[in-house]
Amino acid sequence: MKKISLLILFATLFTTSMFARHIIGGVITYKCLGNGDYEFTMKMYRDCLCNNCAGFDTQAPISIYRCGGALPCNTLNQTSPLYQFYIGPPAISRVPNPDYPCLIPPNVCVEEGIYTWKLSDIGISLPIANESYHIVYQRCCRNETIDNLNRPDDQGATFSVEITPFAQRECNNSPEFNLFPPTIVCAGSSIDFDHSATDPDGDQIVYEFCTPLQGGGNILNGPAYNSCNGAQPDPPCPPPYNGVNFLAPYTMNQPMGGDPIITINQNTGFISGVPELQGQFVVGVCATEYRNGIPISRISRDFQFNVGNCDPTVVGSMEADEVIGLDTFLIRLCGEMETTIQNTSFQQRFIDDYRWEFDIAGNRDTFVAWSPLISFPDTGVYSGNLFLNPGEDCGDTSTVIVTVFPAVNSDFDFAYDTCVAGPVDFTNNTTSPGGPIVEWKWLFGDGEISRDKNPSHVYKIPGNLPVILEATDKNGCVGISSKVIDYFPVPDLIVISPSAADGCQPLEVFFDNLSFPIDESYDINWDFGDGGTGTDISPTYIFEDVGTFTVSVDITSPIGCETDTTFTDLINVEGSPTAAFDYNPKEVTTFNKVVDFTNLSQNAAGYTWDFNNTFRTIEPSPTFTFRDTGVHVITLIAIHQSGCRDTVSTRIDVEPKVTYFLPNAFTPNNDSNNDTYKGVGFFTGMTDFQMNIWNRWGEKIFETKDPEQGWNGLKNNTGQPAPNGVYVVTVKYVDPRGKPFELNGIATVVR
Repeated sequence: MKKISLLILFATLFTTSMFARHIIGGVITYKCLGNGDYEFTMKMYRDCLCNNCAGFDTQAPISIYRCGGALPCNTLNQTSPLYQFYIGPPAISRVPNPDYPCLIPPNVCVEEGIYTWKLSDIGISLPIANESYHIVYQRCCRNETIDNLNRPDDQGATFSVEITPFAQRECNNSPEFNLFPPTIVCAGSSIDFDHSATDPDGDQIVYEFCTPLQGGGNILNGPAYNSCNGAQPDPPCPPPYNGVNFLAPYTMNQPMGGDPIITINQNTGFISGVPELQGQFVVGVCATEYRNGIPISRISRDFQFNVGNCDPTVVGSMEADEVIGLDTFLIRLCGEMETTIQNTSFQQRFIDDYRWEFDIAGNRDTFVAWSPLISFPDTGVYSGNLFLNPGEDCGDTSTVIVTVFPAVNSDFDFAYDTCVAGPVDFTNNTTSPGGPIVEWKWLFGDGEISRDKNPSHVYKIPGNLPVILEATDKNGCVGISSKVIDYFPVPDLIVISPSAADGCQPLEVFFDNLSFPIDESYDINWDFGDGGTGTDISPTYIFEDVGTFTVSVDITSPIGCETDTTFTDLINVEGSPTAAFDYNPKEVTTFNKVVDFTNLSQNAAGYTWDFNNTFRTIEPSPTFTFRDTGVHVITLIAIHQSGCRDTVSTRIDVEPKVTYFLPNAFTPNNDSNNDTYKGVGFFTGMTDFQMNIWNRWGEKIFETKDPEQGWNGLKNNTGQPAPNGVYVVTVKYVDPRGKPFELNGIATVVR
């Protein structure tokens, strides 16, 4: 293997960041310069609207393999290229989008990158051989949005050209395709594309659809990135190559479908047919050179057809009641003799000329307003046309049919009992000269509707209610009438909830008035049977006394209609106790934990005490010993003989306490009697303790942070004995609730 490097090329530029799902086509052609020298042109095409995709390879890896005949290609591998080198950067230009007469295609962006190189410039010569030379470039992957391939984002592309032994001997030049396929094809429109090629040697060219070649794989990183299965084979791998996997029903010969199906003329290279489906389709076209009837060379181009929905530049349109097909608009007038036809034609920027023509009363009248006002002499059917850019290729003509019908005369009556709530009966009186009424729509003013001809409606609310009738005749004409019903009856039946209530004194009851129709405009008077009254629609009332009570309610409408109802023995209130207690002592501490509780409840037949959920008793007045400090909740439940209960709770804080007392003197003479000076008391819960002792010269002779440790009369408990006399003592500590204390005293040493 010979590796050639151009001075301007750097193979180290190829990294996993150059993942190329942007490539949508390419082709390699060659010119024979003689003496084993060739000039190659590689044209690559990319989608420049692709998101997060790389551009063209700045330095494209190229391999040259020699195989065929006595040296089968399938015996080679990636380490067997005859030459390996890099070419670039490419000359990049934008491929112009096609200009379709009278159509606006979707926006696409395709760039062409052209790489050219001479073998002599990089020190390579290809002598005439009995095997073919294969010039190869490979890249993965194809656009994942391609519709005619199975898993397109896993399939790469191989772009190669073969220089056969015959072509070497004859110093043959490959054909070159004349045009790049259109960047966008309109669905439903004919493809008429000349895919022909020009051969410098005048050889015959035969065209056919062929299978685009795979190359590389979807390995995006790691050591295998540049392998034959990686995203960028470097060096590109030897032939033979597998074709792409078409997704059924697409095949090599039918890569796009269509009606008629997309085909290529083998003699002219002309691609024709009508694509039906929008999408992206990979197509391969091969051009084979024949000289004296013998095939001598072949080039292939792999490209992606984008089929989209193209908007027409000029389309006639208008506001109408119905549209037939694409260009006939039906307008219905009911009781009107003129109308403004709203012109909604598009694309308006392409419309240079327009006019309307109507047949009215035997005359052909012309209107030049964009949205004309047209008057009609009588009922009947009138036809006309809208002409856009008349006489031009990009124009359109629409037909409008206006039918003038007589008006629908909507009307109705109603009847109801004005004082007692009940149904309102509606009678339809609508007439239409144009034909029978086929549909009724009643809007009753309370949010309810009906489609009956003569409905009966029960209102749940009172008020000045607007009723609307929309009546439609067989022609679709609608007549609308409205009337206001002054609806203020009293309820036919007074209904309240609850239907009965039993409870303990005091008893709070919400009376939910379910009667209808009533609202705040009605006078409502409640008598709760215990002397209390109310005027709310649905009041809440508290019964303070024990007993059984009869409730009555009287309702008067704004127009003076009246009704009332009495609910006998509706409410039953049972007696209730009053829970209360006291306790002693009031200050409960670590040293005083026993508390006597005195029951002060009234009207109670039984009791339940709860001491912080740890102890319960039914004694009337218990005594309780608190084991723990902190806040305790004490609850007393007093129970009436009726079963009604009352509850009272209080919080008792059992305060943790510490004590500390200093003596005045001690006798450190080792007689085991009063030999140590230290405080006495209750130390549990004490923190941050510190005791210091000074002599009369201000020298600290003892300190400790342990309240259990005392001074033995020696300096720092280990030095020389302190002489008899008086010593100053200071003590600091913090009690369990965080309160700081300071004590000062004297320690008299007596030996």
